[in-house]
Amino acid sequence: MATTPRRRYLVTGGAGFIGSHLCEALLSSGGSATVVDDLSTGRESNLDAARSAHGDCLTFVQATVTDALAGLPAGGFDGIFHLAAAVGVRLVVEDPARAAETNIFETSAVLSYAARSRTPTLLASSSEVYGKGIRAPFREEDDLVFGPPTVSRWSYGLSKAIDEQLALAHAQRDALPVVVARFFNTVGPRQRGRYGMVLPRFVTAALAGEPLEIHGNGRQVRCFCDVRDVAAALPRLLGDAACHGRVFNVGGDRPVTIEDLAGAVLRVTGSRSPLNRIPHSQVFGESFEDLAIRVPDISRIRAAIGFDPSITLDRTIADIAAECARRPEAIA
Repeated sequence: MATTPRRRYLVTGGAGFIGSHLCEALLSSGGSATVVDDLSTGRESNLDAARSAHGDCLTFVQATVTDALAGLPAGGFDGIFHLAAAVGVRLVVEDPARAAETNIFETSAVLSYAARSRTPTLLASSSEVYGKGIRAPFREEDDLVFGPPTVSRWSYGLSKAIDEQLALAHAQRDALPVVVARFFNTVGPRQRGRYGMVLPRFVTAALAGEPLEIHGNGRQVRCFCDVRDVAAALPRLLGDAACHGRVFNVGGDRPVTIEDLAGAVLRVTGSRSPLNRIPHSQVFGESFEDLAIRVPDISRIRAAIGFDPSITLDRTIADIAAECARRPEAIA
């Protein structure tokens, strides 16, 4: 009996936090993955689990997206997941030019490559495209409202908004099957704290008995979603033709304040670390602006693919803590 050939996927940024979990999901479902990552923020060790289980189905290319695409034949993949990007508030604030250039130029290269063969493509975007937001919860068709370009904090959201426009323009002009996924505070194992991600910072501090550093007053409201729930949803979005040409919020919809998040970390880890509130201006500069609330409306993705995140925040915290205890460098 003939076997069904493996579906071939290109995953840019595949050695990163979300990308590595996506690769595991793709390989576990019988696919193969070519990972392109320049390791500027990702780590090849993030692919160890995928390699261990499906090593012959994973190819790793260390290069920028633009350089790698020059050596890949058009039409060589059944689907593309473009996750490569500059990530993290700290990285964006410290080098906004790099963040904007990476996000826009690399995305343009991927979309042009995909359009030549009309390869279905999922573009990873961000809740940052909502800017200051006009209401909560955020809906995919809301207007986007940003602060002035003199505030570097908005460069990431602006560049991702341009990415989305490019993707949808290719869909219209070239009939490119494209899906835009706007991530909201994805968390879980392998996420690193050094770029400003709040949960791995809290867990690392709690396990070390050090103060949990809360930026701002701690009353900011966010919704967190485990990366394993997110990774499982992405192939379903790309594989459903009814989702092509559309934008989806991808995240949890259970609000929690940053102060309560810190409390959950202390409870789950059994830590007695104190909380230390630091003004945003001391961390990111005087011009930094933060949002009081960032909550997604996920009714569209729920209706489209039945998206229903199942991994609790407590489990996520426990799994991050276990990884940190086992491999302290994993989330540093």
